[in-house]
This record gives sequence, structure tokens and C-alpha cells, in this order.
Amino acid sequence: MSADIAEQPAEIPLLSVRGAERTFQVGGQKIHVLKGIDMELRPNQLVMLKGRSGSGKTTLLNMLGGLDVPTKGEITFRNYPFHQLDDDERTAIRRRDIGFIFQTYALMPLLSAWENVELSLRMAGTPRAEWKNRVAHCLELVGLTKRADHRPYELSGGEQQRVAIAKAIAHRPALLLADEPTAELDSQMGAQVMAVFREIIASERVTICMTTHDPTILEVADHVYEMVDGRFKAS
Repeated sequence: MSADIAEQPAEIPLLSVRGAERTFQVGGQKIHVLKGIDMELRPNQLVMLKGRSGSGKTTLLNMLGGLDVPTKGEITFRNYPFHQLDDDERTAIRRRDIGFIFQTYALMPLLSAWENVELSLRMAGTPRAEWKNRVAHCLELVGLTKRADHRPYELSGGEQQRVAIAKAIAHRPALLLADEPTAELDSQMGAQVMAVFREIIASERVTICMTTHDPTILEVADHVYEMVDGRFKAS
């Protein structure tokens, strides 16, 4: 498996999903969470998965990131068939090419903002010589240069989320997946996070796919998929 893949033209999907279903066995009962999903993520786009809690958004997001695989169907990221790869192969791709943002921020509480971002570079195997410039750049991109030495408990919710974004993009992923990134924020902070997303897409050339049930932020998306009971609602 080659570690270097040429950047794809915008007309070629970065990720495609074909007929994806996901069934979980709960006791003696099968629960059908996803019931046939078809979608594409194209380079340098902001795509939102809209839907109520329980609609299947997070399950789908996990499969897009290779954290889970479909019971049936295909998921292809670049040239990699996620649905055919084992855990170790998907993990290697995630570490190199995919970033994750969670609504709970997932920051190390005893590390500063700078150290949290630096940690992601350590985990990705980025050469140490590149750490200082890359961390500084990512914190500047999210507007937190002056807060670099602060630990998470010294930051507001919006600032913590922006540290989480800087951490997620530090290793230069092609795809950024965000699960309800504005759910814990007020409308003003949520708008700031969305502005950061648009800036990141423009400057880092990354595709962002996020879940949300907040109708106020949908207008900034390039494409919105609405999920209802494990399926996309026809537009």
C-alpha cells in the first residue's frame, strides 16, 4: 500500500459510499441502523449530515473514518476499499489521512493547547523538526496563538473546540470528520467554529464532513444530507 497518493482533481470523489448498510446484533435481535446509504465527499468541500438523534449520523461518520465497516456495501476512501481492509490497515490510513473532532473536545487535560496539538504530530510520526512551525501555524489558523500555553480548563468551550480543530488538522489530513462540533456551544461560538472550518478548507485544502442537528449552520455547507431512520431523505 503506497503512502503517497497524488492529490485528486475536484471532479473525482475523495470518498464514496455505495449501498452501505449497518446492522447490530442486540441480544437476539438485529437492529438496522443504516439502510442503504449512497453518498460522495469531494475535495475541498464542507458536507453536513443533518438529522435527529438516533437517525444514524454518528454510525455513518464512524464508517467514513474507518472506525467501523458496513455490514453490506462499499466505502472507498481515495483508492482504499475500507470495507475490505482489516483494522490495522484502516488505522494506518486514519493516522496519516484523516482527522477527527468530537463534541467533547477530547483534549488531554494536563497538556497546554500547544502540547495537545503537538501530541497529534507525535502520534502521526511527523518528524520532530517540523513540530514547532506546524503547531504555531495551526494555532494561528484557529486564532489561539495567544492562548497556546493555557490548559483546557483555562479555556472557554469555543476555545477548547478550536484547539481540538488545530489538533485534528496538524498532521495535514485530507479528510476531517466532526461529530456535532457545535452542540456544546452557543450560537456565537458555533458561528466562529464554522468560520474556522471555511478558513481551513481554503488554506489546508481539506474536506470536512460533520454531523449536526442545528439548522442555523446549514447555510454554510456545500452539501447537506438529511438522515431519517437510517436513510437519506430525498431532496
